[in-house]
Amino acid sequence: MGKEEDKEKKKKRIPRGRRNREPRDRLVKEKELNDEEDQICLQNMLELFRTIHGLTKASRAHTCNWVFSLHCRATPAFLLAACLAVTTRQYVGNPIECLHTKDIPPDVFNTYCWIHSTYSIPSALKKKVGVEVPYPGIDNTQFTGPYPPPKSLIRQHKYYQWVSFFLFFQAILFYAPRWLWKSWEGGKIHALMMDLDVGICSEVEKKQKKKLLLDYLWDNLKNHNWWAYRYYLCELLALLNVVGQMFLMNKFFDGAFLTFGFDVIAFLDRDQEDRIDPMIFIFPRMTKCTFHKFGTSGEVERHDAVCILPLNVVNEKIYVFLWFWFLILGGLTALVVMYRCVVIVSPRMRVYLLRLRFRLIRGDVLDILVRKSKLGDWFLISMLGENVDSLIFRDVMHDLAAKLSAANSGVGLGGSLRGDPGQSGHLMHHHGSTIGRDPLDV
Repeated sequence: MGKEEDKEKKKKRIPRGRRNREPRDRLVKEKELNDEEDQICLQNMLELFRTIHGLTKASRAHTCNWVFSLHCRATPAFLLAACLAVTTRQYVGNPIECLHTKDIPPDVFNTYCWIHSTYSIPSALKKKVGVEVPYPGIDNTQFTGPYPPPKSLIRQHKYYQWVSFFLFFQAILFYAPRWLWKSWEGGKIHALMMDLDVGICSEVEKKQKKKLLLDYLWDNLKNHNWWAYRYYLCELLALLNVVGQMFLMNKFFDGAFLTFGFDVIAFLDRDQEDRIDPMIFIFPRMTKCTFHKFGTSGEVERHDAVCILPLNVVNEKIYVFLWFWFLILGGLTALVVMYRCVVIVSPRMRVYLLRLRFRLIRGDVLDILVRKSKLGDWFLISMLGENVDSLIFRDVMHDLAAKLSAANSGVGLGGSLRGDPGQSGHLMHHHGSTIGRDPLDV
């Protein structure tokens, strides 16, 4: 019987080579899974980088001013890059590291404190480090009375796990006015350019394209007001977005962000003994966390830990820059909105701006264009002047002014308004009663 049992055990026994192969195969499979996850993560990062590159890439057709581009291209690109930096730091390495008793596994304690937030003690920020407290905001939490302590004595830090999502949401809000304008603009400027921005083409082709552009401007004169007002609305939305985001971030950081930049400047000017770092107040690098569990006797045990937040070193740099950037961007956007209001109510300002931008076009031609058209036509002409070759644009504007003058007076002109001073004198001779004085006075 004993020999038969030994034979059966030998049959059931796994060969040594197979036993050694199984852990090795398991490790290989785990490594392959980890490699696949790393590849997926890398692909997602590359896609985000492509998105950022697409935002910063200059378009051939310029359909907005540089302040609007800063708002809707540069700012979302920075916010997405910051989101990528925070996300990489958050999921590669430990975003939080807590020093605590050995009775609780480190991963459990760190995960708990990351999910349920940490806290600091504002009154400990004024105490002397190394004498009264080990670090600013870290102090004894043996409060008199029931636990948890009142909210007035501690400051909860719940934002850090939401920073990457919040930055991404901010990028969407900044890009929204550009998306809205692109849908309303509909590629009009790019279609009207017809490759005339280069100016290198045959004379026949150039003449045909100039005629097409002139015919469009003539046939659709005084029909571009809503098109222009939609762009102005997008600029107003950009201003409201900047101001609204300052208050949104102030709410996100529990009312401590509106004066954040001023506090940082004041901190740099104060004496080292009397100053409190505002960056540590909003973005503490060391906080406290409390963990409760059942003890061996069934009683609830309380475990306090000091937690290090290396992620806040990145967060504070991002939001210090954003505070000053939003302040500058808001000021520039407010100036643009005021400038638009002046342009809307003052035709004289429109003539002055055209003369300032397009010096190749004669002043009397610009006067006719503004007087015989509306605000939307002026806006379209300004956009075309920035996208079309200057000489070609001059010819088209001169021809359009000649056509407008001829239609208004009912007298045909002997020639188009080119750069020839003789033609200008001819026009002044036929229409001296209108062009001889300021057209905006009629």
